[in-house]
Amino acid sequence: MNKKLITFLLAILMPLSITFAYTDKVYIGGENVGIEVKTDGVLVVGLYKINDIFIQNSVNPGDYIIEVNGNKILSINDFANEINNDEDKESLDIKIRRNNKIINTKIPLIYDNNEYKTGLYVKDEITGIGTLSFIDPTNNNFFCLGHQISDQSDDIVDISSGSIYYSYITDINRSSNGNVGEKEAITDDSNKYGTINKNTNKGIFGTYEKDYSSKQIYEVASKEEVRLGDAKLLTVTKNEEIKEYSINIDSIDLNDSIKNMMFTVTDKELIDNTGGIVQGMSGSPIIQNNKIIGVVTHVIINDTKRGYAIFTVNMLEEAEKE
Repeated sequence: MNKKLITFLLAILMPLSITFAYTDKVYIGGENVGIEVKTDGVLVVGLYKINDIFIQNSVNPGDYIIEVNGNKILSINDFANEINNDEDKESLDIKIRRNNKIINTKIPLIYDNNEYKTGLYVKDEITGIGTLSFIDPTNNNFFCLGHQISDQSDDIVDISSGSIYYSYITDINRSSNGNVGEKEAITDDSNKYGTINKNTNKGIFGTYEKDYSSKQIYEVASKEEVRLGDAKLLTVTKNEEIKEYSINIDSIDLNDSIKNMMFTVTDKELIDNTGGIVQGMSGSPIIQNNKIIGVVTHVIINDTKRGYAIFTVNMLEEAEKE
């Protein structure tokens, strides 16, 4: 995932003009999707005590274990096998990735309750739900969430692969000020919608693999076309029915890369059903003047009828980056 010498130096210091050739029309989403990503290496998510003490080592939450005793680690099973197959059962030689830097180190093995332990909580996949935002018909790319899939420290999770699936809503835990609710859903992992290729701070992107020709197509609004006032968001609150709900665009920030709009939910039905914004609404597309202007990204915890959204064009631009 970067002539005379004085002329050369001036050329470096001059700002570069970058032109993005993203699409001007997209097929709208709004449906709930199940999300599953595999981490790129085994992600350390925490530490636990063995015999009432934390084991001293140089591994931190947020590190990725990518190699043990010279063998590549792709999953928790790989990691467990290396522990079981280690010859001296005293320590493991490991290679970790931290902030894109590779570090070689050791971690001790402690025998406890008839097994060898490391004192590390780890995971190799993350699952959840979100809202499909839109699909680019020029390349079949889908866009979802409007923000990154994160670890406990809110850092972007490094992924090796991922998928989105058919999912439907079974219930809503309503939000109230100070307490953000959530959609409850069932995901069918036998009904795959697409393959995730990127996890970025502006959303997850990938290749959509189902037919979407029956979806409605919208023009993409430029940043300058977005206006204060009425707009609609599309999301699912029951089963798989996508509905439009009224919101008000309260403020616009043309310069922020993510929190471009602050909005308030004004739709009585949505407020009655959800209390405003709930987890799982991330990615819900926003329509104004028959154009898609952005997608829901965040809720304001102490006022759950209010939230933030990112411009559609910012997501499209991010997807074009190498």
